[in-house]
Order: sequence, then structure tokens, then C-alpha cells
Amino acid sequence: MLNFTVGPVMSCDEVLEVASHSAPYFRTSEFSEVMLQNEKLMLKFLKAPKNSRCVFLTTSGTGAMESCVMNILNSRDKVIVINGGSFGYRFVELCKLHGYEMNEVRCEFGHQIKKEQLEGFSDKGYTALLINMDETSSGVLYDIPMVSQFCRENDILLIIDAISAFITDEIDMEKFNAAAIITGSQKALACQPGIAAIALAPDALERIENNKEKCMYLSLKDALKNMERGQTPFTPAVTTLLQINKRLTTIEENDGIEDERARIMELTDYFRNKISDYPFELIAEDKSNAVTALHPTTCGAKEIVRVLKDEYGIWVCPNGGDLANEVFRIGHIGYITKSNYDVLFAAFDDMKIRGII
Repeated sequence: MLNFTVGPVMSCDEVLEVASHSAPYFRTSEFSEVMLQNEKLMLKFLKAPKNSRCVFLTTSGTGAMESCVMNILNSRDKVIVINGGSFGYRFVELCKLHGYEMNEVRCEFGHQIKKEQLEGFSDKGYTALLINMDETSSGVLYDIPMVSQFCRENDILLIIDAISAFITDEIDMEKFNAAAIITGSQKALACQPGIAAIALAPDALERIENNKEKCMYLSLKDALKNMERGQTPFTPAVTTLLQINKRLTTIEENDGIEDERARIMELTDYFRNKISDYPFELIAEDKSNAVTALHPTTCGAKEIVRVLKDEYGIWVCPNGGDLANEVFRIGHIGYITKSNYDVLFAAFDDMKIRGII
């Protein structure tokens, strides 16, 4: 099966080779060295400020989102959430679940957030803003520099879900003045799912230290304490962490994250230049390099997803909820080549001939 979803994605041979071995025992100095290297490289690639830390949780990206909500925020916070799709709404749900005072900034599906949408929240006592850098359900890449400037001007803590944006789109944690940035193993890192990483700037670290503990398994206080020695509080997804190390060190050896981002951008441009030949409308105003969301104009999205899977051996990303039959998505991350996209385009050509699209 060819996999053009946005996670889990196809992995390179070097990463797959790591998974071909039994997971080793991890309470060792050797594994600690791997973990400390993972932390160092993550902070480097995210351009984190001095004295930042990175922890690795054995959970999905949503688990890391919830961990940030529980460990960085507290009952005194007044929160803004940017909600332009499924993943923005997830932050809304988490804030409601944990009882925080919260207001949404709603963005129309596929549309960029505008400066004027934030202006009404100035000088109103808001203390934190949560945003998905890449709203993966629509493929919109939000204007983080503008959001960051608003947060600076209003002394608001910025927490960014960059689960799909890490590696694919430019991230400068220090320039963004971000307190926390979240990512996951199964996206552009192109490893097995199961690990979420959270980079934490000094202001987030101070909050975590001073906040009362709310949880055990998702405790960032405990994760940070254990990470000082390159370990985790509980048994982690050991093989996935070793895969992450292979992926990070390979990126470092191959001219760094900018080179890897350029490779992804080239694939993205290749796909978007050719997809204009087909009866699909591009959704997002400002597009992430990670994914392209498409609205089919001649048939339902569900049928396209089904036919590609069942008849051509190709996975593409469906959307859920009310948009399940309106939108499907094509990812640009993982071990993908232009020739892989040519196979997808050949399938679309055949579907045109058959009258499916």
C-alpha cells in the first residue's frame, strides 16, 4: 500500500531496520545517552531558547496537548483557543474538560486567522493562547508570527501544537516566544506512532514547577525530573524512541533540518502543480507543506478514499464529521517520492476514464 496520509506515514529503510529488532532493556546508560541526544537535537531543530527542555511521552499527540493543558495552565488562567477545524476544537474540548475559563477565536474552515480577530482580546486579562500551527484537517498554516506578536504585546503565554508542522514548516521557538511546542513521532519524523515530544521554554518550566500536580502518567514535572538522566518515569515506546534517534541523527548528518524541509517542499510543489489537472479544489488559503486538503467537485470524497484504497492500493486521508464527504487530504510527509505521486496521478487518470471523478 502507498500511504499518502498524514500519520502514520511511510518510513525509510533505516528507520524500519530499527523496528526489526526486539526492544532492548532501557534502564541503561546507553539508552539514556540516546534520549539525551534526542532532546538535544529536538531543541536544536526547533531553535529553542537557552535553558529549554524537551520531554518524550508515550502517548498520541492529543495526550501531549492534554498534558500541556494540565501541567502548564492553572485555575487562574484565562485562555484563548484558535479553533478552525478538528484539531483546534480538540484544544477547546480539553480546556472545557479541565474547567478553564476559555474563549474561542473561530476561523472559517480553510481560512487564515486575521489580526482583527485577536484585537478584541487585548487588555482583557487573558493569560494563555493555544493554537494548532497547522490545522491539519484543512491544511491551513496559521500566521504564527502575527499571533506571537499579539501574545508578546499582551503578555500571553503561547502554546503551539506543531504535530504536523514540525520539520515541514519553519519553526523558530525563540522567535515565536513560544512557551511549549508539541510534535509527534508518526508525522514528519516518519517513525512508528506512540511518542509525543514537548519542547518547553523557561517560562513553561517555571509554571510546571510551581503548579500543583494534577496527574500521574502525563505529569511533565515527573517527565522533566526523569529526563535529567535521560530516562522516562514509566516504560516508554522504546523502539519508537530509537527510531526517532535514527531519524534525528540522519537529518543532522544530511545537512540539517533545512535540507529535509526543502525536500518536503519540493514534493509538495510537485503535487500541487499537477493536481490542478483534476476536478479538485484546494481548500486552504495559506497552506502547510505537510498536507493538501481537497474538495472534489464531481463526486463525494468518501468514494474517492474508498476506491483508492480498495482498487488501487493507495491510502489517502479522509476527513470526519460534516466534512467526511466534502474533503479528503493528501500528505507530503514520510518516505515519499515523486514517482509515488505519479502512481497516485495514474490512479486519478484511470478514475477519470471510468467516470468516478
